[in-house]
Amino acid sequence: MSHPPHSARSSAVFLLNQVLGEQRLMAELLSAPALQKLPAPERARAQRLATQTLRQLERADRVLAHHLRKPPPLAVMNVLRLGATEICTGGDAHGVVNECVGIIARHKTGQHLKGLVNAVLRKVAETGPQEWALLRAPRLPKWLRKPLAQAWGAPAIAAIETAHLSGAPLDITAKADAASWAETLGGQLLPTGSIRLQQGVQVSELPGFDQGAWWVQDAAAALPAQLLRPQPGERILDMCAAPGGKTLQMAATGANVTALDISASRLQRVQENLARTGLHAQVETGDALTHQGQYDAILLDAPCSATGTIRRHPDLPFAKDGSGFGALIALQADMLDHALSLLAPGGRLVFCTCSLLPDEGECQIDEALARHPGLRTDAAALDLPGIAPEWKTEEGGLRLRPDYWPDLGGMDGFYMAVLRRA
Repeated sequence: MSHPPHSARSSAVFLLNQVLGEQRLMAELLSAPALQKLPAPERARAQRLATQTLRQLERADRVLAHHLRKPPPLAVMNVLRLGATEICTGGDAHGVVNECVGIIARHKTGQHLKGLVNAVLRKVAETGPQEWALLRAPRLPKWLRKPLAQAWGAPAIAAIETAHLSGAPLDITAKADAASWAETLGGQLLPTGSIRLQQGVQVSELPGFDQGAWWVQDAAAALPAQLLRPQPGERILDMCAAPGGKTLQMAATGANVTALDISASRLQRVQENLARTGLHAQVETGDALTHQGQYDAILLDAPCSATGTIRRHPDLPFAKDGSGFGALIALQADMLDHALSLLAPGGRLVFCTCSLLPDEGECQIDEALARHPGLRTDAAALDLPGIAPEWKTEEGGLRLRPDYWPDLGGMDGFYMAVLRRA
C-alpha cells in the first residue's frame, strides 16, 4: 500500500505489507516517517495490531478462505487479515469493518474491492470467532519448522508454537534487591532472579525507571552475564554489546566493562541506559573481528538468526527465509576464535546466541572444542539458582526454549556455554 498511514489500523496494514511483501523486519519499519507522524499511543497500537495479526496469520487465512474464491492482491488480503484477527479476538466488528473498508477505499489500485472487504468481514463476524477458537496454534513456516523439528522433535515444536502464540510478558533485571523491586512493581520474582510483569504496562511510567533501578531484559537473556560471574575490578569485554542489557548487568558488579559494537547508533542506546542507571562502562564502536586487547572475561552474544525471539518478534519467520544463516554461522565461528585470542591466561568466555538452531549453539561449541586443543566447557558454572537439569546439554552448555516455564509464561530461546582454556 503506497499511501502514507494515517491511523493505527492503516499503519498496521502498512507494516504487514512491508513484512509480508518486502520481507522487511518490523524493527526496521518503526522509525519510518509515516509512522513517526502518529501520536505515540497510536503508533504503539499499530505495532500491536500488526504483531497480533502476524502471530495469528495462519488462523486468519483459514477463516478467510471460506469466504474467498481466490486470494485478492496482497494489500487487500492484509486488510482482511487484520480485520479478521481483530474481529475473532474480541474486537468491535462494526468499527473494524467500517475502517477496513475505508482503508481500501483510499487505495488507488484496490478501491474497487471495498465491496469484497465489506462482505467478507461481515461474514467473518458471523461465524469467525467460533471457528477461530477451534483452530490449532499457527505453525512456523516450513523453511524453519523442518530443521527445528529435526532438532527437537514434533512434540517440542508444537509446544514452541503454542508458546509463540502466547507472546511474551515483560521481564526486567534489577540493579539490586530484585525481591524488593518485584514487590514494588507487583511483579513475579522468577527462579533465576528476573522480575516478570504482564504485558500492557507503560515501562517509563513504572516506579524506579527514572531512577535507573532496573532495565528491560528477557529472563533468558539475563543468564549469560550471570554465568560469566563478573567480579569487581575485572577487565571484561562485552563483544557485541548492543542493546546493552548484559553490559548493565556486568557493570553493576563493579567490573571494568568495555561495551563493543559495530553499530554506533545502537551503542547510543547503551550509553543512554548507562546514564539512566548511573552505571559506567567504556563504550567503543568497532569490529569484533579486529578488536585488540586482553581481558579476564569475555561475553560474546554473537549475531545470529534470532529464531529464539519469535514469540516477541513474529515478523521474523516471514521477513527471513534462512538463506543468510550460513554466513551468520561462519561469522559466529570467526568471532569465537578471535574472542579466545583476547583472553588473559586463566580467563573465561561465555558464548551465546538467541537461536533455536543447534548449528548456532551446540554445534558451534563442539566445533570450537575440536579446533582449540585444551579448550573445555565449564559445566559447573551452569549451576545457578533456577537452572533446571534438563536444560544442560551433552557438550556442557545450556539450551533454553520458549516452551520451558510454560506455567510462568515461557522464555526466549537461547544457547549459552562457558569456555575455559586448560
